[in-house]
Amino acid sequence: MNDKVTTYIVNQEKWAQELQLLRSFLLELDLVEDIKWGMPAYIYKNKNIIGISGFKNYFGMWFHQGVFLKDEKKLLINAQEGKTKAMRQWRFNSIDELDKKTLQEYVLEAMKNVELGKEIKPQRNKKPLIIPHQLLTVLDNNNQLKEKFESLSLTKKREFTEYISEAKREVTKESRLQKIIPMIQSGIGLNDKYRK
Repeated sequence: MNDKVTTYIVNQEKWAQELQLLRSFLLELDLVEDIKWGMPAYIYKNKNIIGISGFKNYFGMWFHQGVFLKDEKKLLINAQEGKTKAMRQWRFNSIDELDKKTLQEYVLEAMKNVELGKEIKPQRNKKPLIIPHQLLTVLDNNNQLKEKFESLSLTKKREFTEYISEAKREVTKESRLQKIIPMIQSGIGLNDKYRK
């Protein structure tokens, strides 16, 4: 048992009991427990195979390579149709829906798929980096900030540029810009807290 996972579950306002039971079923199998992307993760042969979490209206688990599961009982969904290729999610609305036997069958199949090498690898983003004019103006007027920005990884740069670009209103773009300037100066990525 991983202490960080225990802390994560205990601190849940909702679904703590449900996640603890789900966790107990997973720990009966040959899985390594850890925290990845800020949530409990279960690893087999150095491959992330399962994550669990509580959400507002449900708690659930996801299989990173769930597309390869037979899913004869039709329990899995693609939570982001058109976006997610490999991941499949299993949602629960109450503790009564947790069936240990079925759950462990699915997990054992996922573990077997790791042994068989079944995997869809994420495709690398080949889009050009487009810096929004709000950020470009600030960078052009601040050489120190520009150097810091240029020293960031492409992933971090993309997170910052998309964060501003995705805002619809100019006032939101401006407030987001003010939020990320100190992060850029410190070399902190927008999503670093989710990375291990």
